[in-house]
Amino acid sequence: MTSRTTSAKTVLTAAGLAASALVLAACGTLTGDSGEGGQQGWTESQSASEPEGSPMLFLGDSVGAQQAVALRQAMAESGADFVDGTSTGGGNLVGPNADAAWEDLPQRMQEAGGGVVVYQLTSYDWGTPEEQEEAYSDLAEAVSDVDAELLLVSMPPIEPDDFYEDHMDELASAHEIARSVAEGHEVVEYLDASAVWGEKYSREREGEVDRSEDGIHVCPQGAARFTSWLMEELTGLYPDFKLADVEDWANNGWAEDDVFFGCK
Repeated sequence: MTSRTTSAKTVLTAAGLAASALVLAACGTLTGDSGEGGQQGWTESQSASEPEGSPMLFLGDSVGAQQAVALRQAMAESGADFVDGTSTGGGNLVGPNADAAWEDLPQRMQEAGGGVVVYQLTSYDWGTPEEQEEAYSDLAEAVSDVDAELLLVSMPPIEPDDFYEDHMDELASAHEIARSVAEGHEVVEYLDASAVWGEKYSREREGEVDRSEDGIHVCPQGAARFTSWLMEELTGLYPDFKLADVEDWANNGWAEDDVFFGCK
């Protein structure tokens, strides 16, 4: 991936909507055999290329871990290097247990040198606006130090249970702060993924089950929609990035990964 020539803000809505329709047409019910590629959720295929160019490091929580299964396959088919830095039960850079993520971050950053870091805001990004701004700004600085660029991506809207009910204002603030941090840093873009998920939690999109019955997590169809949308965003930001056809990655077996649950 090379320097950006098109702002993500100018391509978001059209690309996101087109990607959603494309995934539905290509994925169907997302069935396939379990992968044998040596990594969870990735299936080696004849069309996958050896990684070339700059890597993408994907950071997030357990929702991100589900999306990473599809992303890894799509990136492999596109001949791009993908590093899964998600963490189930954590992965957040602000809020409870964020210290653990910061301890692991320096090593992860070395893997992303010269490339792009994607941080999907997590359902644990709790804190004051000042704490959120400090965390996202520190992440931007860490990304800049390794000559990479940062994409801050909105999280899927959730249907809060008792655990999240008292933190919804903080999650809304996190997205506002992330957007403002992006506006103040040259190496940062904020991507609003509402083109994929909508503005409010909805278990189904266009007749397909996108989200887990727990109101938080995603299902294979949702991971596919998100992946197709994000890959299209990357082509807008990095014109040298060669995007694989959806048919090459959508039905390679990753949807059978046991990371998905509550999708029946």
